[in-house]
Amino acid sequence: MDRFLAKLDRAIIFSVIYTFCFVIFFKTIAYTLPFVLALLFAFIIQIPTNLLIKKLKLKNYIAALITTTIFSLTIIFIMVFIIASITNEGITLAKNAQTYVVQASPKVNNLVDSLQKIYKNLDPSIANTIEQNLSSYVTKTLSTTLDISGKLMTYIVNLVSSIPYVVMVITFTFISTYFFTRDLSNAKHKFKDSLPSDKSDKILDIITHVKKMFFNYFLSELIIIGITLVETLIAYSVLGVNYIILLSLITAICDFLPIVGIAIIYFPAALIYLLMGNYFTAIGLVIAYVVISIIRQIIEPKIVSSTMGIHPVAALAALFIGLQAGGVMGIIFCMFYVLIFNMLKNIEIL
Repeated sequence: MDRFLAKLDRAIIFSVIYTFCFVIFFKTIAYTLPFVLALLFAFIIQIPTNLLIKKLKLKNYIAALITTTIFSLTIIFIMVFIIASITNEGITLAKNAQTYVVQASPKVNNLVDSLQKIYKNLDPSIANTIEQNLSSYVTKTLSTTLDISGKLMTYIVNLVSSIPYVVMVITFTFISTYFFTRDLSNAKHKFKDSLPSDKSDKILDIITHVKKMFFNYFLSELIIIGITLVETLIAYSVLGVNYIILLSLITAICDFLPIVGIAIIYFPAALIYLLMGNYFTAIGLVIAYVVISIIRQIIEPKIVSSTMGIHPVAALAALFIGLQAGGVMGIIFCMFYVLIFNMLKNIEIL
């Protein structure tokens, strides 16, 4: 009984400390983002940096400069390619928007005419009820549309005004990445020497587990999003969807969103092609959405559990409870709670 109570006390203390650190981290992320990213990037390129130091006998600062430069140029190239592709396809979409509206107009007009004929033959009481409900629905829709439009304009203004901040984040991230990469090799030995001899192995073991945990978490998320991206690219290519790169990237990003997910792209696209009379593509998009969603639900718990070393049921519980409690942030909170708790349990701290 005493042993159980001791474990319970440690679990409660862990929960309180974890929650406090989680809240503080995300409350201050706007100020620490460049350095968090830089530390993450430094850990990623630490392996090639150490190889250059050992194999070519280079100094720390030279090896760090080479790997950081190559890494930064690669990231910049990918960002430029993505932005250029999205901009190009977005401009083309804007130019062709009027054509799509003209093509869809006959279908919409025929649908409206059919509904008017049905409406005229309805019982007056039923027609009156429909009018009242329709009026209420239109009012709510207009209110929602205005609200969304206002938020969208605010978002665009904030996005434009945040360009200097984004430039500063990118600049400080790459500069900090170089210094972190340069100092990590020596920092490990200095840190180990500063620790008590009887505790150094334990503390280094904890740090190793933390690094492995974060790496596996981001790896699992990249795998899941990458699978969705590839599946979407294949589906859009087979179905002949326009603006494949733009829509595939947006779809992959939307995969992060709870509840709606990729449906926010697939169903509007299917509706557009349905109104244009392209029934094959419209039905194909719905089928593709169902197939991709089923595959995601099957592989996500397996990938998360296999890469992070937790039970599939624990992964499912973290995803479900987190989603219900707080959406994306809730999922992150619960997932890292399970991961860190499991890690501390494995190294016999909890």
